[in-house]
Amino acid sequence: MSLVLPSELVVDRFLPTVRAMLAAELAERGMTQQEIAANLGVTQAAVSKYVSGESGGDDRFRDDPDTVATVERIADGLASGGMDGYDALAELLSLVRSLEDRGPICELHEEEMPALRGLGCDLCVRGLDPDISAERDVLATVRTAARTLAATPGMVDSIPNVGTNVGMALPDARDETDVAAIPGRIHAMGGRIEIPAHPEFGASKHVATAILAAGAIDPAVRGAINIATDDAILEAARAMGLDPLEFSADYEDRGEHLRTRFEERGAVPRVAYHSGAFGIEPATYVFGDSADDAAALIGELLDAAMA
Repeated sequence: MSLVLPSELVVDRFLPTVRAMLAAELAERGMTQQEIAANLGVTQAAVSKYVSGESGGDDRFRDDPDTVATVERIADGLASGGMDGYDALAELLSLVRSLEDRGPICELHEEEMPALRGLGCDLCVRGLDPDISAERDVLATVRTAARTLAATPGMVDSIPNVGTNVGMALPDARDETDVAAIPGRIHAMGGRIEIPAHPEFGASKHVATAILAAGAIDPAVRGAINIATDDAILEAARAMGLDPLEFSADYEDRGEHLRTRFEERGAVPRVAYHSGAFGIEPATYVFGDSADDAAALIGELLDAAMA
C-alpha cells in the first residue's frame, strides 16, 4: 500500500490551484502582478502563468463551492486592505480542514491510497481517536461478510425482493448510527448478487433495529443479516439444534417486539423469522457475534438445505 499524507496533496494539488484562482481574482480587482506576487509569496513569473491560465490546477477545487467562496472572500479582503496575510492564512487553513472532511482532499487521498476506500476514514478530522480502530474493524467486517454472501452457493435465491443487508454494531451501540450496513441493500440481479456500495454507519434501519434489540439482551451479539424465509432453511436450522424463533410480522415497534420475544426465549436465537403479513414480505434474521459469523452460518444453513 502506498503511503501518501493528506498534506502532500494539499501542497501538490490544492495550493497551486488556489494560488492560481487567487491570482486571477486579484488581477480582476486591479492588482498588479508584482502586488499579487508579494501577497501570494510567489514570483512575478508564476503570477503571469496563473493569470494567463497556463498553470493548470485541479478542477475539483476550482468547481468546489466552498473553495470558490473562500477565494473570493480572500481576494476581496486583500484587494480592499481589509484582510492581511494572517487573516488570509486563517481562511485557507479553515478551508483545508473542511475539504479534508469528506471533501475533495479526502477524495484525492482515497484515489492515491485505494486501501482507504470504504473505511470511513476521518483521521484528518478526528486524529488518533481510540474509537476509530473499532469503527474500521466493524466496516471491514461488514465488507468481508457481504463478499462472503456474494460468493455463497444458493445465496442468490435467498435474497428477498426488498433486498438483503449485512449489519454489525459497534460495542455498546446506542442507535442505528452505531450500526454499519450496506447503503441501498444487497440485491439479486440477473442471477448474480450486487453489492451497491461500501458499508457505512447508519445505512440500515431494519437490520440495525434487529441488532440493537439483540444487543439489549446479549451485548455479545453484534451482527445480523436478513434473508428470505424458507422452510428448508428453517428445517436445516432445527437439524443443527438452533431452534428458530418465530415472531410476528405485524407490529408497530419492531425493536420492542423483538426484545420481548428474545426475553421470553431467555437468549438471542441464531435464527429468528416471521412468515409475513399483508404488504410485508416474509423475513428471517440470522444473528452472530459479528457480521461474518452470521454470513458463515448462512452458508452452513444453505449447504444443509440444499443437501
